[in-house]
Amino acid sequence: MTDKPGNAANYPLLAVPHVQLYGTVDEAMYTNFKAQVINAPTEGPLVVSITTLGGDPEMARAMGDGIRLIREYTGRDTLFLGKVAVYSAGATFMSAFPVDSRFLTRGTRLMIHERKMKATVELDGPLNTLAYALKAKLHEIEHSIDIQNEGFEALVRGSDVPLDELLEKAPSNWYIEAEEAKRLRLVLDVI
Repeated sequence: MTDKPGNAANYPLLAVPHVQLYGTVDEAMYTNFKAQVINAPTEGPLVVSITTLGGDPEMARAMGDGIRLIREYTGRDTLFLGKVAVYSAGATFMSAFPVDSRFLTRGTRLMIHERKMKATVELDGPLNTLAYALKAKLHEIEHSIDIQNEGFEALVRGSDVPLDELLEKAPSNWYIEAEEAKRLRLVLDVI
């Protein structure tokens, strides 16, 4: 059995991404990202690929902010190529690219979920101070939800996915196959 012909030839720039990221989204990936961006060609579109099972959403946001700044300060196009798995923080990173600049390889899966938190609140001290500890944790949760939802809005902007649908599916880990992502216009094409 032969592989069906793809349309990769339509996007020759995606063949060899300038920035290739894989593994856990963390400080090491962010450092690697910055180094590869510095060493990438300064002319033409910047192509970034990622394969990840997820990681730190704030590191994904930091890398995404780097992509935004490149677009805004240089006017360069930035292209996203998701390979195999673009889970969790990988989808957060993908949201930094406009829908018409996103691509997935055949068989790639996206996974989108709500941010998670594991915390213990210890109440120890004078009664008048305990409410502050609880309010501080509540504020952390509220602002984390705001940040999460800003990322969700960026992810679906320009697609056929209503934000309400994403918010409904995210709590139970929404897996989206590449062709479905294209059909939903979360990505421009599958190669």
